Amino acid sequence: MSMDEVRYGIVGAGMMGQEHIANISHLPGARVVALADPHPGSLDAASALAPSAERFSDHRGLLDAGGCDAVVIATPNLTHAAVLDDVIGTGVHVLVEKPLCTTVDDCRRVLQAAGGHDALVWVGLEYRYMAPFARLIDEVRAGAAGRVRMASLREHRFPFLPKVDDWNRFAANTGGTLVEKCCHFFDLMNLVMPGRPERVFASGSQMVNHLDESYAGRTPDIIDSAYVIVDYDDGARGLLDLCMFAEATHDQQEFAVMGDAGKVEARVPSDVVHIGRRGVHDIGDVETVHAPSTAAYEGLHHGSSFVEHQHFLEAVLTLDTEARRASTQASLEAGLTSVAMGAAGIRSIDAGRPVPLAEVV
Repeated sequence: MSMDEVRYGIVGAGMMGQEHIANISHLPGARVVALADPHPGSLDAASALAPSAERFSDHRGLLDAGGCDAVVIATPNLTHAAVLDDVIGTGVHVLVEKPLCTTVDDCRRVLQAAGGHDALVWVGLEYRYMAPFARLIDEVRAGAAGRVRMASLREHRFPFLPKVDDWNRFAANTGGTLVEKCCHFFDLMNLVMPGRPERVFASGSQMVNHLDESYAGRTPDIIDSAYVIVDYDDGARGLLDLCMFAEATHDQQEFAVMGDAGKVEARVPSDVVHIGRRGVHDIGDVETVHAPSTAAYEGLHHGSSFVEHQHFLEAVLTLDTEARRASTQASLEAGLTSVAMGAAGIRSIDAGRPVPLAEVV
């Protein structure tokens, strides 16, 4: 592999594939050399961003042609497992979009197979790199909140966007909203909690979005709102508040962490972090830190995807295999756990009861 330039292949050239191309184009020492997608329109749009890249209608053709040091998998969720089956073992570094897979069983199978893969397998959980959230995580790890006892995440946002062939309108294709979308938030919870997730209790439904849509006679079945409580094995708990018909809002994401010494809170896109210490601050009187993105490319995720690619490229350029594996930040284990928490939440909604994580894992 040339140390001067890492050659990327993009598998899946739709909206997220194009977002990855744009990020990589702003990354020194990286170049997109190949594109794979069965949809001609997506390939054309991606080629406009990477005009010198070779085009393939199938990921196997891209892999067989060689010439890539790393691939980004940005195909529909339900295809991740099958694409990873073909990529793992090739020696190519992999960044796979979230969720890792749509089912826990597929995640476990991928994790087992990757044990013999000498290259990176990295999950695209880029929210951990949003500047305010990254600052919050650093503050919490430095002890600003003390021992963490509660974490609260709120996403109030717009409905799911249109995708090619409307694949994201059905839970069978996405894994369900708590897997597809909320794996980000379960991952953030796990980054600040000292314990491990043990039990999930959720209430959610499809209340507003997509009810007037029909695809081949089928109405979309993806939930658009939920409250999810996660109990951790040390007695701490997390809460997710999701509403996907709340685009008329100021801050789309809010992340708060409370411990025995204080509270740290981050807001996006206000890009502020509030730090309150018990015995020092009171209500309305806290330290406020501005934490805007400094990424070279903002893109669709407030610069977090670019920062993710910076870390991924740095790890790719690490020549020692064990050191490279140790540098993996969004690991397969993290990807599996975030999917399992979403799957437990979906089962909890269906069954109307708390679901132990062991029940789905």
